Amino acid sequence: MSIEQNYQDILSQLPQNVKLVAVSKNHPSEKIKEVYDLGQKVFGENKVQELLEKQPVLPNDIEWHLIGHLQTNKVKYIAGFVAMIESVDSEKLLKEIDKEAAKSNRKINVLLQVKIAKEETKFGLTIDEAKAIFEEYLLETFPNIEIKGLMGMASFVDDESQIREEFSILKNLFDELSQLKPLETLSMGMSGDFPLAIESGSNSVRVGSAIFGERNY
Repeated sequence: MSIEQNYQDILSQLPQNVKLVAVSKNHPSEKIKEVYDLGQKVFGENKVQELLEKQPVLPNDIEWHLIGHLQTNKVKYIAGFVAMIESVDSEKLLKEIDKEAAKSNRKINVLLQVKIAKEETKFGLTIDEAKAIFEEYLLETFPNIEIKGLMGMASFVDDESQIREEFSILKNLFDELSQLKPLETLSMGMSGDFPLAIESGSNSVRVGSAIFGERNY
């Protein structure tokens, strides 16, 4: 199918309250513009370098989300324009984002990335670490940050019950923290598992290959 057909197919599967982040990593700016012209405004990139190459040559009303692991020394390059950093996986990183947001005279929206997968390779905070950071945030320790919600990735397995169980862990934490301060975004689900994620309460999905096709490594 064409990119347009892929895109419309994904949209047809999303309830009204679910935001689509089109994951454009490893795809050229021309393909991103094609999806943008279909009405998509939110795009996710994994790497700072790739984001810095694409952002200046694409429409300036694109809402860029950084969804990959972010090193503290790279925050300064995107602090002036990034709409959301979905992959905050340490307090050290959050402090750096807060510092660079202040320099850019803006607040930066972030999601806390929580490790829910049983796989060892995934980044993310433990449940306890996420709770501790959120409590600090409520004390206004990070004045230039807005924690909008949580992000997580389930294990890459065929076992649907395991995937549901992992998503439910994050949904429960989302509900618990929302009682302290209402959160907006629960980012769960990618090309392979977004329908399960939506069933489990996700309201933001990160879909790449199902729209753009396989990546050009």
